[in-house]
Amino acid sequence: MSAEDVLFDMLHSEIVSYLVSKSTEDEDISILEHLGYSCGWRLIERITKELPRYKEELEVLKFICTDFWSCVYKKQVDNLRTNHQGVYVLHDNEFRFFSKLSNGTQYLKSAPKYATFTCGLIRGALENFGISSIVTVEIIRMPSCKFHIQVLPSSS
Repeated sequence: MSAEDVLFDMLHSEIVSYLVSKSTEDEDISILEHLGYSCGWRLIERITKELPRYKEELEVLKFICTDFWSCVYKKQVDNLRTNHQGVYVLHDNEFRFFSKLSNGTQYLKSAPKYATFTCGLIRGALENFGISSIVTVEIIRMPSCKFHIQVLPSSS
């Protein structure tokens, strides 16, 4: 793990801890998600500036699972599932922000807070591609998690 990776992990952990200690449950989730959204939007601008724009929704999601995820988490998503009706599930068997938490059940309740930033990151990245969505996380057993993406119908 590089020094940049360690700093990113520590910064993320401190942001989560700070926001959780200073705000109500709904506020910290909202702030974390917005931070992720903003970062996701900007990161897509940077990593796709030399690439042609994807036209198909599934192509965009595949890009998120491979190149985007690798850029942020240094690995690809382990599995992508879809029902071909606007619902996608990204499965990460070793989610980076859970690797420092115990695999036991004592952290299962607070674990979604550590994935909220990533929910926003995904939503912001998709929004930059013109895909509005709702992104939630499901954690059954750590360090594994599933990000559920519900693509919203376009307003045009």
